[in-house]
Amino acid sequence: MSESATVTPPAAPPRTARTRALALGVLASGMLMIVLDGSIVTVAMPAIQDDLGFSPAGLSWVVNAYLIAFGSLLLLAGRLGDLLGRRRMFLAGTGVFTAASLLAGAATSPAVLIAARFLQGVGSAMAAAVSLGILVTLFTEPGERARAIAVFSFTGAAGASIGQVVGGLLTDALSWHWIFFINLPIGIAALALAVRVLPGDRAAGTDAAPDTDTARGLVARADVVGALLITAGLMLGIYTVVKVEQYGWVSAHTLGLGAVAAALTGAFIARQATARTPLMPLRIFRSRGVVGANVVQMLMVAALFSFQIVLALHLQRVLGYSAAETGLAMLPAALVIGAVSLGVSARLIGRFGERNVLLTGLLLLVTLLVLLTRIPVDAHYATDVLPLMFLSAGFGLALPALTSLGMSDAGEEDAGLASGLFNTTQQIGMAVGVAVLSTLAASRSERLLADGAGRAEALTGGYHLAFGVGAGLLVTAFVVAYVVLRRRTR
Repeated sequence: MSESATVTPPAAPPRTARTRALALGVLASGMLMIVLDGSIVTVAMPAIQDDLGFSPAGLSWVVNAYLIAFGSLLLLAGRLGDLLGRRRMFLAGTGVFTAASLLAGAATSPAVLIAARFLQGVGSAMAAAVSLGILVTLFTEPGERARAIAVFSFTGAAGASIGQVVGGLLTDALSWHWIFFINLPIGIAALALAVRVLPGDRAAGTDAAPDTDTARGLVARADVVGALLITAGLMLGIYTVVKVEQYGWVSAHTLGLGAVAAALTGAFIARQATARTPLMPLRIFRSRGVVGANVVQMLMVAALFSFQIVLALHLQRVLGYSAAETGLAMLPAALVIGAVSLGVSARLIGRFGERNVLLTGLLLLVTLLVLLTRIPVDAHYATDVLPLMFLSAGFGLALPALTSLGMSDAGEEDAGLASGLFNTTQQIGMAVGVAVLSTLAASRSERLLADGAGRAEALTGGYHLAFGVGAGLLVTAFVVAYVVLRRRTR
């Protein structure tokens, strides 16, 4: 931890182990809601389109509105959490997300649903940006922190697969409205418990003493210009990436907006070097662990889109699985990830270190995607798909180790910022993975169809290319982790 962390005394953690366990449960439940909401909607898209009359192009905004708001506001929310209090930010974000879920479930028109999804993204950013910052101040002993991060990582790693199962079952049994209504009891319970068990924290990151600054004064000194620059840059950049499939990589739309997004981001970085109270102090990038972990995460999340989504598409479009059957078929991966995250990863990290566990997890994931490049058109689940699910254990190893590395060198005053940065790179990696791999797969399938291949063969060929590119991204992530991330003394 940096010396500057001593300027503002850290908030006292809850006194009992039971209270800290409850606090971890609140944070994990909040993350589970957010992750579920990102994946649960995918299997309900056809029902939403039929019921509300979405056009094919408009339907994509049910996902894009959430992704753009979530990804672009994480960094700002993380820094405001440092300035105004991470507990306060978590409570506000969970409240906004829960209220927006009620609005989304009750939506009767495309405009209302898209607006509600944007608000869900805002609430998700507020809550997720500070969750890791709260966690690392709650659990300070290394072994205890490793176990807590393993639990937290499990909710993110397995939640997406669980979301597909739940989404399919709710849509088939009730209606698509319930994929949003299910958030209400979870959100209300999380809020009620969070008020009791999350530790209060003092504002930090300004020159004036925390007890003499009002919330308004803190916000005024939170680098408003920098906040506008980076939020606009990220929002425009993520929008550009998610629309690549429609416009193409070398179109005027993509190149023009991409250049503006890069210019805004560059202006933000230049301002951070001179601002008196920067939104993102550049000192955070002095840590090899923070930089390396965030780069590796971007590559890993982008690559694993091919496993999480492309494999699900293969099961539905080639093998003819229903939405519920696809979710159940992916469930073994969630169980394996959960078992490794909760039962194995913390002990391995304590024995061998985060870096070695991360490298092992990445090797398993590379093997998984390489084998998926050979999945046949007429694949049998028991022999061709199910055995590969066990290799998803690599994600259960890699994500907790990566999370620990990404937060390891953040001081108390920068915990919210580091948490927001880590979640931001995750969303950027997801957006890039969606744009790159889906575009490559679609292009490859179209070429195979033009050459006379059947529909199933053409789709499978496109998916094979996505798996191969994903494997290449993971190899790059392995090299970065090996070269940049140092071994840490246990």
